[in-house]
Amino acid sequence: MSASERSGEPAGDVRRDGSDPVGLTPLSPVGRLAATVDRLSREVRAAQAEAEGRALIELAKGILVARLGCGPAEAARQLAELAEQSQVTPLEFAVDVINQAARDRVSEVTDAFLAATAGPDEDPDGGGTAEAGVAAEAVADSAAVRLRAAESGALAADDTQAVADALLEQALRPLGAVAVAIWAAGYDGALTLVGSAGFPPAEAARWRYVPPDVATVARCGLTERSGQWFASLAGTGLPSVGRHQYPDGGRVAVPAGTGGRIHGVLEIVWPVPLAPQPPQVVRQVEALAELCAHTLESYTPPREPGQEPRVIPDAVELMDLADGLHDPALVLVPHLDAAGQLADFRIQHVNKRFMDPAGRPRAVVGGALLLEAYPMAAGDSELFRSVERVYATGEPFRARHMNLTALVDQVPLSAVADISVSRHGNAVLLIWRIEDETARLASLLQHAQRLGRIGGFEENLLTGEITWNGQLFDLYGRPHTSTPVPLEELAAHAHPDDAVAIGRFLRTLLHHRRPASAAFRLRRPDGVTRHVRVVAEPVLDTDDRLLLVRGACQDISAQHWTEVALAATRDQLAHTEQQAIERARLTLQLQHAIMPPEQTPLRVPDLQVAVRYRPAETEQLVGGDWYDAVMLPSGRVLLCVGDVAGHGIEAATSMVVLRNALRGLAVTGAGPGQLLSWLNIVAHHLTGGVTATAVCGLYDPARRTLRWARAGHLPPVLVRGPQARPLPLVRGMLLGAVAEAAYEEAEAQLAAGDTLLMYTDGLIERRDRPVEEALTQLLSTVRPTPNTLDQHLDRLLTYSRSDTDDDTCLVGIRVG
Repeated sequence: MSASERSGEPAGDVRRDGSDPVGLTPLSPVGRLAATVDRLSREVRAAQAEAEGRALIELAKGILVARLGCGPAEAARQLAELAEQSQVTPLEFAVDVINQAARDRVSEVTDAFLAATAGPDEDPDGGGTAEAGVAAEAVADSAAVRLRAAESGALAADDTQAVADALLEQALRPLGAVAVAIWAAGYDGALTLVGSAGFPPAEAARWRYVPPDVATVARCGLTERSGQWFASLAGTGLPSVGRHQYPDGGRVAVPAGTGGRIHGVLEIVWPVPLAPQPPQVVRQVEALAELCAHTLESYTPPREPGQEPRVIPDAVELMDLADGLHDPALVLVPHLDAAGQLADFRIQHVNKRFMDPAGRPRAVVGGALLLEAYPMAAGDSELFRSVERVYATGEPFRARHMNLTALVDQVPLSAVADISVSRHGNAVLLIWRIEDETARLASLLQHAQRLGRIGGFEENLLTGEITWNGQLFDLYGRPHTSTPVPLEELAAHAHPDDAVAIGRFLRTLLHHRRPASAAFRLRRPDGVTRHVRVVAEPVLDTDDRLLLVRGACQDISAQHWTEVALAATRDQLAHTEQQAIERARLTLQLQHAIMPPEQTPLRVPDLQVAVRYRPAETEQLVGGDWYDAVMLPSGRVLLCVGDVAGHGIEAATSMVVLRNALRGLAVTGAGPGQLLSWLNIVAHHLTGGVTATAVCGLYDPARRTLRWARAGHLPPVLVRGPQARPLPLVRGMLLGAVAEAAYEEAEAQLAAGDTLLMYTDGLIERRDRPVEEALTQLLSTVRPTPNTLDQHLDRLLTYSRSDTDDDTCLVGIRVG
């Protein structure tokens, strides 16, 4: 027995009376300090427990407020009454309420899956077979049992490893799966194997951590929101846990996320190639992934011995971090819609170095939604998709020379920047560095002012300080060291006639305090007068007082003189155009006087005569084509068409000479060959040596014969029944080529119903076709013959394929 036991004292270094066991001296200072530390530690632990209890009670009160629709005071009263009725403490009852709320959330996931599984595959009208209905019901019931069992196992599991065991045994083995892996996604994009079942322990330990940017099966599921279903790993080249066990097996990697954020990946392994799965199985796997997401939300990575715990900054700490950066930065937090899905990001904070591409202040951008501040980032924008992907997966994103676009007053403004996006806790840090923005904008502004001959100014009306840039000094013709001119003295440097416009400009700007502009003539000290346009706007302070005026002056002298020259040119063009119109009108009147477009038809028994004249497309080019159809004293009918070479007044006057000469010669009773011989003398000697082509015919109504001759002209065309053919050619050179020429005659016997056509080359001539081919086209166009001769001629003019814009004469007769 020890001395302490024999004396009845407690074992240790201190007796009951607090004295030292040796010599009964008072307690040493070290002993008193240890006792104080122990007491304070117990008080701290009690305070922490009390605070945690209050937090749990407040959380339970919040759940009751949401479910009962009451206020906080009513929720507190309900919590106390229910705890008293249950004969438990309020803290114990609060824990039960919180646990039940967590179970209800997982049950919502399960119920949603069961509704999706049974609903779409049933026939709402009952039109399916009984066997199909029984099969669908059996599948739905089996899936429901498996999912309920997996839900129960997940809720009862202590960690993610137990969750993996429950999912494999309760839900996945009946589907043929042999292994399952639950991966947690880190904030840097790394993957950690936090739970697995069906793999050897050594294999699971080897795959405990996958660094960022390593392509694996789970990584594919992390980056693809809809998941990846691999029928077989053979040929994919993707490594993964347990691949050497099942090299040809099927794999499924489905992201496990909530609220737009992916917490991890559920990977399922089949031993053999995986066939396409029915929708019920796909939805069951997605529901299991959502169960894993709720488990991974509270997952904390384990620490190695001696390793300091990693502190993930929240939004407040991230704001302090952003303010310490030298680059513009935004702190973004997720913005969820009513269904709990990620819809946008709220700009929680804008650091002091932030530079908006549109020049907006920080207060306008801070607090707004990302897509509201930058609406053109919606859709397929790389910026928004990058932020969304970083928030979902945790993988940082960096890009160089990305276009940042903003809409200001419906005008898109853009800048090129280097982008860096990273996730920190539940927030995203967006950093952009606009490449030399200040220098680039200053250089751009300087060049724009130089090219536009624009000078800027700013005048402080309170202090009288005036600021001009160098371009404005040059515009005024003053040295850069001189004193700028105040706005009130602007009229003294302008032309006296512009004083009224300048006064109106200053009154609108300074008195009415509205933006204004004016144009005036600036008289420079060197005697040069420049035409200047000034534009200015007032700037008011917070008390709505006029603080300063800023604006710009532009040298518009070149524009002014250009407008003067254009005005003179317009006047000259208008005068020239009026002269051309008048000349064309007179020419057309002359043409119509010489060759009327319509002529009264001849009255000849058993004979129809019709003529047509089509002027040239270009009215200024009066043509030399002519025709004539006249009854001679002998009872015969003179028919002729001709074409004088050239256009214009000379051709028209020569055409009049030849036409009238032929009329006068025809009364002699000579034949067509003799008439053309005499007409050749007229063309050669009496008209200044013009040349022309012509065809001349004399029709005898009594005998129904046509005697004709030609001078270098196309032959007449005879239409008889369904056939059309040109009359046989006779010799005869063009008029005016030689002093004397003889012309051969021919005679054609016409019959009742025959149609004879004489025409000028403007009817058929084409630039890209020979005359023979154009004549063949004419022969096909004149068949069949319309009812009347007038219709026949109109039809020929309508379907004419000529493209020379030449005038056209057409004479036709039809024997009755």
